[in-house]
Amino acid sequence: MSAKTITVALTGASGMAYGLRLVECLLAAGCRVWLLYSQVAQVVARQEMEWALPGRPAEVEAELSARFAATPGQLRVFGREEWFAPPASGSNPPDAMVVCPCSMGSLAAIAAGLAQNLIERAADVVIKEGRKLVIVPRETPFSTLHLENMLKLARAGVCILPANPGFYHHPGSVGDLVDFVVARILDQLGVPHRLMARWGEAPGDDGNASETA
Repeated sequence: MSAKTITVALTGASGMAYGLRLVECLLAAGCRVWLLYSQVAQVVARQEMEWALPGRPAEVEAELSARFAATPGQLRVFGREEWFAPPASGSNPPDAMVVCPCSMGSLAAIAAGLAQNLIERAADVVIKEGRKLVIVPRETPFSTLHLENMLKLARAGVCILPANPGFYHHPGSVGDLVDFVVARILDQLGVPHRLMARWGEAPGDDGNASETA
């Protein structure tokens, strides 16, 4: 069985740690990742993680491939207007796409069917091709407009998965809270992981528990 191909889009909402951890776990699970990022995501990366996210996709690809020990060709990074990139066409769609974190501007554009950049076009492709789209909004409170856009997407089959970590697993660090949300995303994608014990299981049980993939 061939490895899954997952498009991950990083937009300008707070919560860059969720997106990077998701990329790390997908690569560790053997998935192929197509990474997209907005210009504002570069600002968020610097503000939240003190990471100077390069403007050149090739530099991002080299840096993250080395950081996460990706195999050659496993991670590909595309520019915002790289219209000949695979995720821009329904003839070569990924198995699924995740927008994490998702700004309200990106959410609105996707809900309206816009395709003014590669992130919006890639999401449009995934929806029209009937593939899985997971949107991870990171905003609070939600306005009526935000909620209406989410409802519109949900009715189109999109999974709306807010970055709302739980506390019943007794998190001991910020990393534990990040892993809670990433675990829920991986579950939606059908990607096995060992980020945390599942409900009714003790840490260390067979199945999905303790360490990451």
